Amino acid sequence: MERKIFLKNMALMALFPSVFIAACSEGKKSAAGVGGQKLQTFTCPMHPQVVKNEMGTCPICGMDLVPFEKNSNDKALKVDEKRQALANIGILMIGENSLSGVKQLNGRLVVNPEQSSYISSRIAGRIERLYVQETGVKVKKGQPLYKLYSEQLATLQQEYLMAIAQEKQFQGDQIERQIVASAKQKLLLYGQSEQEVKQLVKTRKKDPFVVFYAPEGGIVAEVSVTEGQYVTEGSPVLRLEGYAQLWVEADVYPDEAKNVKDGQKVKVVITGWEDQPQEMTISFINPALASGTQLMQIRGSIPNPGNQWQPGLQANVFLPSGNKSKALTLPVDAVIRDGKGMHVWIKKGKDSFEPRLVKTGQENDNQVEISAGLKNGDQVVVTGAYLLYSEYILKKGKNPIEGLKM
Repeated sequence: MERKIFLKNMALMALFPSVFIAACSEGKKSAAGVGGQKLQTFTCPMHPQVVKNEMGTCPICGMDLVPFEKNSNDKALKVDEKRQALANIGILMIGENSLSGVKQLNGRLVVNPEQSSYISSRIAGRIERLYVQETGVKVKKGQPLYKLYSEQLATLQQEYLMAIAQEKQFQGDQIERQIVASAKQKLLLYGQSEQEVKQLVKTRKKDPFVVFYAPEGGIVAEVSVTEGQYVTEGSPVLRLEGYAQLWVEADVYPDEAKNVKDGQKVKVVITGWEDQPQEMTISFINPALASGTQLMQIRGSIPNPGNQWQPGLQANVFLPSGNKSKALTLPVDAVIRDGKGMHVWIKKGKDSFEPRLVKTGQENDNQVEISAGLKNGDQVVVTGAYLLYSEYILKKGKNPIEGLKM
């Protein structure tokens, strides 16, 4: 009896692996679909987290699901005529045209350091009164800036009065006259005016206070002291910026630098003042790349009548880059540019579109030269290219130019 039970258990144990393997095989066939082919999945264009094995509608927004081809290696994108019309996809057969090359560079207005004035203390003392205490204030030439109390100034005044008294005792002595002139020059260098020196001689009363005036007009950009603060000779007090002339700095890629020359005249347009284009002469080309970028900088200056522009405003610099009579050209918006390269979309059939890597040459506001990647007669998407780019990423889950070669 026990022998029969043992044989029965052994038979069941031998049967389990074959049943398990058959079940797994059936499961794999079910997942793969009929004939071993992978089932088509569908997703929502607005909610890509929704993935189903059959066509239907999105449970979130109710939109029709679209095929999800994330694992497909097919570069073609299928878009039916109805969706092409909705996306406003326009096709142009590329051909040779004449191109007037003007490269638009991104730039900005910055302060011209040559228009800045640094006000420092001419003598050690205490800031008794600060007439300008905040930045952004407009200052005129000759306007009082600060009043300084200085015991050193009082000592110099006393030396000047003593030199005058001693000169009177030695009339006509050349050395005494030089001592008086030297003492007076010290007072002038330390901020005393001619009128104040004459008043000192007249009243013979020392005045340890001296008022300093703005040597130039401008905008207060920095205030380095406060009232009651002691300063040494040469300590910074104020910084004034002049906006009558501003620098324009623009970014240039190294391969475009060959078209830039020192002394070259270019057109500058300030954003918001497109009706007032300015002519600028390039005065400096930075030979080094800007920190952390692959950009060089060029610079020039433009007048700023009435101080209507402020540093920091965006400026567009238009750099001439020559003319070409025969060049394959496309509208600028037809070329999609991202961190991986530049590409366009080619129509390959009634409902089929494919990405194509390209290289560009000269360009202006409207047209761009295609120097490599296309040939005369190719049908290129010129409107709606970004919609194709977005739909490709949505459907296939990757950049359309991955794996492409020129």
